[in-house]
Amino acid sequence: MKRKTAKEILADSFRELAMQKTVDKITVKDITENCGYSTATFYHQFKDKHDLIAWDYTRGHREIMDRVDMAEYEWRQTLIDGANYFYKDKKYLANLLLNTTGYDSFVYNMSETHYNSLEKCVIEASGSEHLDEKTKMYIRLYCLGTTCLTCEWILGKYKAAPEELVGRQVVCCK
Repeated sequence: MKRKTAKEILADSFRELAMQKTVDKITVKDITENCGYSTATFYHQFKDKHDLIAWDYTRGHREIMDRVDMAEYEWRQTLIDGANYFYKDKKYLANLLLNTTGYDSFVYNMSETHYNSLEKCVIEASGSEHLDEKTKMYIRLYCLGTTCLTCEWILGKYKAAPEELVGRQVVCCK
């Protein structure tokens, strides 16, 4: 049986609190009191609340991203798995996007991850070793656009199932 680490317990405490109030109102003291840890324990694990948020997001998304380099794991499946992950945590992620400075960081990190995956796919499909600057710019434009669309979807601007969202994003590539 695997026991939860202090980081995992602190992150779970934060998530629990985030279901009750906006994340900008949650303090380190709230997080530690909620799980019975000291603030010293918190600061031994994280430098601040935003560090905890980043770690928690990475932890949750890692399983999907670890499969990106696997030959049998298609780019489209990466998008579907990512959309399902976001859908499952939609309320929590919307709280983060609306009530922290995390929106820009989320857009940057998500679009960078997608860019790297899509660039690799395009290189393999084209059979070349490098892409020209124009193609790189088109990939970047697509990745930034689909990331912003995903954020708007998380925030409730568009109503679509995860597979439908990805289907619309993939159509743009054709």
